[in-house]
Amino acid sequence: MTRREILTRYRHLRQISKEQHQAVLDVIGLNAVLTWAKRLGLAQGRTLLLESELDLLLAEDLAIYLARPGRSHPLDRYARAARLAPGSDPAILLETMRQAQFSLWRLERRHEITGLILRDLLRGGEAWLLDATLTKTARPGLEFAARLLQPAAFAMTARIIVPLIPGVMEQVFARTPALRRVPDDALTRDPQFAIGIYQAAVATGAMNAVRLKRSWGLLSYP
Repeated sequence: MTRREILTRYRHLRQISKEQHQAVLDVIGLNAVLTWAKRLGLAQGRTLLLESELDLLLAEDLAIYLARPGRSHPLDRYARAARLAPGSDPAILLETMRQAQFSLWRLERRHEITGLILRDLLRGGEAWLLDATLTKTARPGLEFAARLLQPAAFAMTARIIVPLIPGVMEQVFARTPALRRVPDDALTRDPQFAIGIYQAAVATGAMNAVRLKRSWGLLSYP
């Protein structure tokens, strides 16, 4: 594929991803988001306590990608409600959401065609990331936590990144010391790790370093 074809495909899939994340939230409802917002210290009762809308995206991410005790997985509930046509792009995106990879990433360099090459800091290996805003604003060496979706040869972010500013990882392990004993590759599959990252992001103000590009619902780091 040419650069133009790759970017056209990316923009198409990104728009579907944006719509699909919102559709999952519509299915699971506000209570699910509030439950996670309270866990992150972003709500009291039914009142959200937000310094910015970026904080709410942290709670929404957990509401979409993690199942609460005794409840079916949010993506399973959405799949039953949506009844997507097998093989369609929305069905492909849903499957990539089911297999989303949460990890710590470092921006290594620019891809020779377009986008960025990331290093997985916990599992090793590299990923080709397409993200219009990060490509324009991020610098090599940037480290962040994020879920990546892999709908094609390239990956995309799942709505949000958390920059690993000083103090974030220290907070994670201070809050949940048991995570220190978990092997790196297993951390990526442990829900407590993502929860801990997001709690630390709120506590340290890490999201203040992130900008929201409203047209795509993407997050970038200056």
